[in-house]
Amino acid sequence: MTAGRASRAQPGEHRAEKAPNAELPDYYQTVAEDVIAFCGDQGGRVWIDLGTGPGGLGLALLEKASDGAMVLMDPNADALRRALDAARRHGVGSRVVAVIGSAESIPLPDESVDVVVSRGSFYFWRDRAQGLREIWRILRPGGRAMIGGGLGSAYPQWARQEFIRRRRESAKSPEEARKFAEARSPETFRRLAIEAGLPSFEVVGEGGLTADDPNTGIGIWLRFTKEAANDA
Repeated sequence: MTAGRASRAQPGEHRAEKAPNAELPDYYQTVAEDVIAFCGDQGGRVWIDLGTGPGGLGLALLEKASDGAMVLMDPNADALRRALDAARRHGVGSRVVAVIGSAESIPLPDESVDVVVSRGSFYFWRDRAQGLREIWRILRPGGRAMIGGGLGSAYPQWARQEFIRRRRESAKSPEEARKFAEARSPETFRRLAIEAGLPSFEVVGEGGLTADDPNTGIGIWLRFTKEAANDA
């Protein structure tokens, strides 16, 4: 088991300040870039976006991936309807399948998916270790998973700072803020991966950092590959 640290921002990455309440860039686009950098873009693969909501990350991945199919899964049927409508508007409706379900009991066969992604929903799973076991079950040998949250390593600093400012304003209490940081800590991610019995994994990013830290945009991710039998 290995734990990775996110790379520091390079000189010149910082962006000009923007006014408060400015419209923020679409972070699904920058997160999708990080996902493809880890998972690759081989053709003909089956992806699943767990806890997709209205389809933000799954659809961003389809726009960037050369081909393949995306399973959008969420327990909320209304959210999935919005995701399907968005897929049609983006011209990728023929590559999308919507499935009602939860991470703890994924209604898909063993070894049926090449890539599993989830941004933001991991913290709300009722049993996160069981969800990770389910992901391992449905991954094909050689398949990869990237589970966690963040804004993407290329997300502009001004937008990152403004996003965090708004999130802090929405916190209801110091206790809520503490629980938020604990749920997104590397230690929590490692503990859950070990509890799930993952044979190998890496934790990338450091979770709840200050707005000025360039690693904050990367967020925190659990990444793993289900090695083929002859590679084990």
